[in-house]
Amino acid sequence: MKLHGTATINERGNLAIGGCDATDLIKEFGSPLYVMDEAHLRENCRKYYQAFSASGAGEVLFASKAFMTMAMCRLVEQEGLGLDVVSGGELYTARRAGFPMEKVYFHGNNKTPAELRQAIEYGVGHIVVDNLYEADLLNAIAGETGALVRVLLRITPGIDCHTHEFVRTGQIDSKFGFTLPTGQALAGVKAVLERGNLIYDGLHCHIGSQIFELESFGYAAEVMMTFIDEIRRETGVETAILNLGGGFGIRYTEADTPGDVAEYARIVLSAVALEAEKRGLPTPKVLVEPGRSIVATAGTTLYTVGSVKEIIGVRKYVAVDGGMTDNPRPALYGSRYESMLANKATQEPEEVVSVTGKCCESGDMLLWDVSLPKVESGDILAVSCTGAYNYTMSMNYNRIGRPAVVFVRDGKAAVVVERESLDDLIRNDRIPPYLQR
Repeated sequence: MKLHGTATINERGNLAIGGCDATDLIKEFGSPLYVMDEAHLRENCRKYYQAFSASGAGEVLFASKAFMTMAMCRLVEQEGLGLDVVSGGELYTARRAGFPMEKVYFHGNNKTPAELRQAIEYGVGHIVVDNLYEADLLNAIAGETGALVRVLLRITPGIDCHTHEFVRTGQIDSKFGFTLPTGQALAGVKAVLERGNLIYDGLHCHIGSQIFELESFGYAAEVMMTFIDEIRRETGVETAILNLGGGFGIRYTEADTPGDVAEYARIVLSAVALEAEKRGLPTPKVLVEPGRSIVATAGTTLYTVGSVKEIIGVRKYVAVDGGMTDNPRPALYGSRYESMLANKATQEPEEVVSVTGKCCESGDMLLWDVSLPKVESGDILAVSCTGAYNYTMSMNYNRIGRPAVVFVRDGKAAVVVERESLDDLIRNDRIPPYLQR
């Protein structure tokens, strides 16, 4: 397993993250456990800030769907980033954390009337309008409340990237946004300009996730700048903001070849500036929305090994005390991760095993055919790069509680999300009168 951030092998021969021994973390906070490397989180935020925001040409918004907690909102604010939210729950979390609402962008393809009212009440900086229904709904609600709402339009640019089909969002056949090649996008801009309570500030697009071909982002910038030119010619209106979304890929396994954030910024900012100069356009402010590439490599999930089952000549199954309830991505996307035995970090691999979760579900597999030292019950298995879309996608299937989340830094650990208790699992249950004893 590749070590990321502050992760090291300590003098006890154990995995340590943020100066904290993984086995000690399990003893103190229980198992399974999400561990977030705070120094690495901040380092990733700063790389983006320096690449995009320091010059004033761009702004970085953390895509909170990747990892959303109040502590993360505070960290993002301290590092000078804005916030991208996609639901009333994420918006509420940000507000409770005290995040400045003017730096919040509210996305989503089917925002409810209640969520739009919530966003207006909170004073979010921008709402990203996804479709004409939402434009009309937002305009009506803004009129009722006496608000003027700044909006971006989400555009589907027709760019098909090399990524999993469930995380491609820029191609024409997508549930998101106004489709550009069909003329729907221009009609959407004109419709927003006609709505008296909406202020058009710019455009948003997102071409996919876990993208390694940095030229794809440059191409998206060119396509969007061509559209910005068309908007000016058709309406006379200038576009102040171009949000190019997220999607920057990270290394999960040795098969992944991520690019450099600084190079990513150079390609995008240069493409926008060049197209603006070529077309005589004012250069819009460029926004990006990294999520995975800020938090994924900062996260490690620690599990305790339970049963071990060997089918001679077929496979050896090692079961841990978590699984698809804390990491559904292998089941959803076929996602692959690297792992190690945190308590045997200096020992050489000597067997190939497959790691299964504890759910009553044959598809509950975390890792297939990985090489590890001799695995025994009670060992601590560490799975790396679980900071993105693990905690936020976790669930209570089989009535299994979600693990705790801790931030580690300088040899100290702090709980940022408490482990769910059995009482938490039934907190919202009700027995109707006719079933009462």
